[in-house]
Amino acid sequence: MDTLSSMLIIIANLLLLFSRFCNTANTLTLSQSIRDGGTRTLVSKDGSFELGFFSPGSSRNRYVGIWYKNIPVRTVVWVANRNNPINDSSGFLMLDNTGNFVLVSNNNSTVVWSSNSKKAAQSAMGELQDSGNLVLRDEKDDNSGIYLWQSFDYPSDTLLPGMKLGWDLRIGLDRRLSAWKSPDDPSSGDFTWGTQLQSNPELVMWKGSKKYYRSGPWNGIGFSGGLALRINPVFYFDFVDDGEEVYYTYNLKNKSLITRIVMNQTTYFRQRYTWNEINQTWVLYATVPRDYCDTYNLCGAYGNCIMSQSPVCQCLEKFTPRSPESWNSMDWSKGCVRNKPLDCQKGDGFVKYVGLKLPDATNSWVNKTMNLKECRSKCLQNCSCMAYTATNIKERSGCAVWFGDLIDIRQFPAAGQEIYIRMNASESKAKAASNIKMAVGIALSISVVCGMLLVAYYIFKRKAKLIGGNREENDQIDSGPKEDLELPLFQFTTIAKATNGFSFNNKLGEGGFGPVYKGTLEDGQEIAAKTLSRSSGQGLNEFKNEVILITKLQHRNLVKLLGCCIQGEEKILVYEYMPNKSLDSFIFDQTRGKLLDWSKRFSIICGIARGLLYLHQDSRLRIVHRDLKASNVLLDKDMNPKISDFGLARMFGGDQTEGNTTRVVGTYGYMAPEYATDGLFSVKSDVFSFGILMLEIISGKKSRGFCHPDHSLSLIGHAWRLWKDGKPLGLIEAFPGESCNLSEVIMRCINISLLCVQQHPDDRPSMATVVWMLGGENTLPQPKEPGFFKGSGPFRPSSSSKNTELFSNNEITSSLLYPR
Repeated sequence: MDTLSSMLIIIANLLLLFSRFCNTANTLTLSQSIRDGGTRTLVSKDGSFELGFFSPGSSRNRYVGIWYKNIPVRTVVWVANRNNPINDSSGFLMLDNTGNFVLVSNNNSTVVWSSNSKKAAQSAMGELQDSGNLVLRDEKDDNSGIYLWQSFDYPSDTLLPGMKLGWDLRIGLDRRLSAWKSPDDPSSGDFTWGTQLQSNPELVMWKGSKKYYRSGPWNGIGFSGGLALRINPVFYFDFVDDGEEVYYTYNLKNKSLITRIVMNQTTYFRQRYTWNEINQTWVLYATVPRDYCDTYNLCGAYGNCIMSQSPVCQCLEKFTPRSPESWNSMDWSKGCVRNKPLDCQKGDGFVKYVGLKLPDATNSWVNKTMNLKECRSKCLQNCSCMAYTATNIKERSGCAVWFGDLIDIRQFPAAGQEIYIRMNASESKAKAASNIKMAVGIALSISVVCGMLLVAYYIFKRKAKLIGGNREENDQIDSGPKEDLELPLFQFTTIAKATNGFSFNNKLGEGGFGPVYKGTLEDGQEIAAKTLSRSSGQGLNEFKNEVILITKLQHRNLVKLLGCCIQGEEKILVYEYMPNKSLDSFIFDQTRGKLLDWSKRFSIICGIARGLLYLHQDSRLRIVHRDLKASNVLLDKDMNPKISDFGLARMFGGDQTEGNTTRVVGTYGYMAPEYATDGLFSVKSDVFSFGILMLEIISGKKSRGFCHPDHSLSLIGHAWRLWKDGKPLGLIEAFPGESCNLSEVIMRCINISLLCVQQHPDDRPSMATVVWMLGGENTLPQPKEPGFFKGSGPFRPSSSSKNTELFSNNEITSSLLYPR
């Protein structure tokens, strides 16, 4: 045993008598220590955080860490000795005579971990702050902002409000997150997240030494690869690059909320969580990577990833695949090339592309003092310069240029950025000529419209004068026919007050349309306010579509719309509040699913069928829903189902029963084959979705991402195999066995569901027939092979499919509880 270790152990043992009387202090001095198995811990002044010894998961190893003190679920946010555990309970934490934190194993008398501060202190003191930051400071220094050492400079897997993710260039400090290897092992995993230090820095997620995801460069408002949130009551963020430091940070708008960002090893995501006081659980607020297009360099050089296209990788305009054969076989790694090669000696030009995540900025250069015109000139003078753009999009100032091939580009129609890419002079001139023609055309159109308006105004004034300028008559003209919405219009301030200012605690869920909030009106009525997000895949047309449609629909199995708000850019639908939320929150949850016995499940199936029959046949309109799924079925207090979300619905007139579209909308896993591949939709495509929903209710398994240990079939394929093998009841995990009649009802439902998902639309029953089959004891026909039977997992259109625009609800954030 060396002399230093012996002295540390003796001091710790002697001072244990003093420390036991101060078990909940937030500071640690030279006269105190924290021993594993003892009663002393450090607790921040406001009681938010606690520091002490712990064992993660099922592990017996001991670590010193910091966790949330005031929530029941122990959530560790920092670990001191994450890569060097103690295998017994003999450890203790103290300050040594150099003023450093040291963690010592008493069993083998070794220093397991030390803060290793290089700054000397006359009187060192450790303190656990309300922010969760463990700091080492000089007790005699009144400036609390100067620390000898702090845990915020050495993060584990969690980023807390106020922490910096990035570099302190003055001392060469790189603050980055690294995932735990597993829930039982907090040591550094393969996945890390930090700031890549370069001329145009950006946040990057690495898997080992390879890039996995990147944010895109900072553009003065946000990262070019990130989506801004219109209503964000939780946090605000910033990116600092001032020559001394380069880092990302965020802080809370509402200090009472608890939120954290975690680098997750098991799911390979960087996830932002917020604590829900009501449900006493962590709620997933946002995740990156968000989707397939966030995969680093998926489409190769000059490839543009577009989630709404099939395939997702498309060459930028004026580019073609470098290897058409590889590209057509879904190997996009070779990327794209210009239609016409560059000719720098004769003079190139630039073509503007908009709505993009900016390319990988590793080979880029930045000058924040240049304007955009100077930036263009700078890039044009260098034959190696391939693109340029402004570094600050708000002020259109600063200059960023790229050298070499441009990679890792994706389309962001609502939140992307413009970039000017070097092209052959003939291509750029053609683009400029096209723009001039367009501008002239627009100018002429505006002139014609203005002329017509002037003529109309003149005629109107003449008529008004002839009538005598009667004010009452003018008022009648001005208040001419308005669109008959047939429902109340709410003020935005009324909804904001009802939802407590769109508080995060009132948030029920979020989908492609935007967030949904619970609210209470002044008369005590509970509502669900569904907001239209600017960045959603849907827009104003879908909003109006839903308002007009749902006001004309009245049925006990359809959600009731109470009103709407259209005020400036704010567009909100106000629904009746459903206390039991959505069907998916029950059937896909092992605990809540037990609350739905078979009789209740059968009742829900029948209710959905009646609601869909009303849409197809019994309402004033013939309506195809096009997005029927478990998350769009809400449950009232008596567990009665109500179909919701008519934003994507289509209305038919007369005897029309089908239509087609080049914009395929809906959700993978529920789409009928003819709709997903050819854009053909009808009442029979809704029947297919209903059949999938029936299979999910029966089995308690999701159609999307279904996985069976014995085969790779989809949920449809699994159900079909069991049916052909004469074992259809194997579709449910635990058959209740209440009576023989019950098994017959389940068998009937499985039969009906397979009839609904048959490959050809003409083979599928109508909803009127489905309701009749559910309510009777008649003999049912045998189903034919279902659609997508040979597929595994959710459907993806092949490269041979027609060129359709695909829209899918990417259910990657918090569960959708109300209509999108």
